[in-house]
Amino acid sequence: MRVNAQAPVQGSWCVVKPGTPIQQLLKNINYVCSKINCDILSNGSACYSSLNLYNLASVSMNLYYQSQGRQFSTCDFGGSGLISVTDPSCGCCIYEFRK
Repeated sequence: MRVNAQAPVQGSWCVVKPGTPIQQLLKNINYVCSKINCDILSNGSACYSSLNLYNLASVSMNLYYQSQGRQFSTCDFGGSGLISVTDPSCGCCIYEFRK
């Protein structure tokens, strides 16, 4: 019997591992935004929060993860990323998901 870890209609998102140091969060954001468009993190956007660096890093890391075809290795970020099968979207901030 074969068991699938994830149902075909279920998604996956890349988020920050709890306890990640602030320096690593900034490094992750800078890396991602040097590679892809990070307008969703701009002041005034739905996902902008100057008080929540963890959220900004998670949104940026997920953008990169999704843009790279949701490969597990593209959510590593020096050991600071983890894969979530629960949509981390919150309020107006919708985390990207590409099928």
